[in-house]
Amino acid sequence: MEPVTHFMTGAVLSRTGLNRKAAYATLAMTLAAEAPDIDTLWSLGGPVVGFEHHRGITHTFLGLPFEAAIIVGGIWLFHRWRGSRGKPPLAPVRWGLLYLFCLIALLSHILLDWTNNYGVRPFFPFNPRWYAGSIVFIFEPVMFLALLLALIAPFFFGLINSEVGAKKERFRGQGWAIFALALIVSLWTWRSVERDNAISLARIEVGAPSLRVFADPYPTNPYLWNVIAETPDAYRIFTVNALRGEAVSSPERDTIYKPPTTLATLAAKRSLLGRVYLDWSMFPIVEQTGIDQDGYATVTFRDLRFMYDTFLTRGRSIGRDHPPLTGTVTVDPDRKIAEMEMSGRIQK
Repeated sequence: MEPVTHFMTGAVLSRTGLNRKAAYATLAMTLAAEAPDIDTLWSLGGPVVGFEHHRGITHTFLGLPFEAAIIVGGIWLFHRWRGSRGKPPLAPVRWGLLYLFCLIALLSHILLDWTNNYGVRPFFPFNPRWYAGSIVFIFEPVMFLALLLALIAPFFFGLINSEVGAKKERFRGQGWAIFALALIVSLWTWRSVERDNAISLARIEVGAPSLRVFADPYPTNPYLWNVIAETPDAYRIFTVNALRGEAVSSPERDTIYKPPTTLATLAAKRSLLGRVYLDWSMFPIVEQTGIDQDGYATVTFRDLRFMYDTFLTRGRSIGRDHPPLTGTVTVDPDRKIAEMEMSGRIQK
């Protein structure tokens, strides 16, 4: 998920009553809920290195205990600083509970990332497999608004209560937080059912047995899906409306044949970008897309899961030739890697 949803999830989790158990619970859980994305710092080493480590060790069950310890350690330093200024916390400090709450928030990050089509590999390095629930888009407006409401509604109702002279609650918003989280779980359940329906509709439309079928979510509308069906020699892409029972596909535009293997594509697959991309991609399209007069070949890496537009991503991709997360490798005449590029950025 995008960062703001992660942050808000941590804050809402703390308001379910955990913030009454230990001081700094809301601060700790809000930070922990987004902490695994610290792996974006790997992009300082270049786009391919950043892509290699994205949703890597910081998004694993092995890494979470260390991340929780770092967050609690940081809050301990903050607590010491506040104490030196004569500002004690409002609730008792229970460091063991705070560590446990950080783990809960960190787990929420992995869970939310699993719900997207990009996927996570929580058992890495023991199991390198990627898992993707693919039930909600990377930004889901319904989830976002539910979390936002849970955070701001208690404030506005507190203003109303203060106007009528009601006693001010020390910890507000527990009911709103529980309601928002229950709504999100209900949304996930609903979307899971509709995703299965969309896959079934696509299977019927294909007719012949398919090797794999995968559905990508659209934001907001739980009935609308982008479905990929793999056959031995090609992929069929469908726009499925599960409510109407429709699976629409153009045989010319929505049939993507598996590209042939060339010497250039073989060399590109052995590059750093190629190895990382093929390790992550579920539906890779690797093809030689050009060769210049000096014999330098361009090999393009695309993933079918991202070759569709939504109202949030339209314009970021240029048709299906350059969808998000497109990589290119330039291979010289001697089959050596001359250049690697990821999402428009060159690896130096």
